[in-house]
Amino acid sequence: MDNKKINPLSVFRNIRQRKFVKEINLEEGFSAKNRIYYIVDKGSFVETNKKLKSANPLDFPDYEEKYKNTVKKTNMNEAVITGIASIEGMKCVIAVMDKRFFMASMGRIVGEKVTAAIELAERKNLPLIIYCASGGARMQEGIFSLMQMAKTSAAIERFSSKGGLYISVLTNPTTGGVTASFASLADITLAEPKALIGFAGPRVIEQTIGKKLPEGFQTAEYLKEHGFIDEIVPVKNQREVLGRLLKLHAKDFTPVKKAKHIAGFAGRSAKKALGVFG
Repeated sequence: MDNKKINPLSVFRNIRQRKFVKEINLEEGFSAKNRIYYIVDKGSFVETNKKLKSANPLDFPDYEEKYKNTVKKTNMNEAVITGIASIEGMKCVIAVMDKRFFMASMGRIVGEKVTAAIELAERKNLPLIIYCASGGARMQEGIFSLMQMAKTSAAIERFSSKGGLYISVLTNPTTGGVTASFASLADITLAEPKALIGFAGPRVIEQTIGKKLPEGFQTAEYLKEHGFIDEIVPVKNQREVLGRLLKLHAKDFTPVKKAKHIAGFAGRSAKKALGVFG
């Protein structure tokens, strides 16, 4: 087997859904769907705002064609999937970005879905987890893309002011406007080993300040050493760590009712168990 590939069956003891299990290329990373079904309780994920799609507000040449091709390639309508789920029996709202989709650039719909997820967590009084990944703003949407930084940051501020718990998980890479907005505003910030995290690229920074950057600058390890990240967590440990954090910060320490049986729920039954209709 290629050393750059791993079989998730040899790493994850608790596989979420077999149809999403494939050999994972470590250089390409995980798809959003794979992340969700590895992390959340089996059968508990209920997706929100699935049908939202981007338009072409600036009539950018070839954008629509490239967008359609990316939708077909990834089987996603946008670069983030959002929903309600439970982890280790604890309910939460989760958003997972997917760098296969335009390098998870933050266009209007990405900003809208992330904001809607934050507001859902606020309404439901649930903790929020966002898996962040991005190459920056989506240039094809211009100022509409840049405004998502303010939009998502304002939503996080409202959520935080009401005592909501927000955990961000920074994956490789997390850069540009995502880093400069909601990715950096969490109560608890986790990161994956060796993830590239920053705003501008190293070359741009060096040209701006006229100095050579330190070794390992913008890696997760460097940022943890300098206090920007709380902990570096390998993928195989993330479910356990997130479950523990949710339990430690739970307001009533009451897990999802019959959480150990939630694996048998599907569709409307899962929604009912998670209180989506409540």
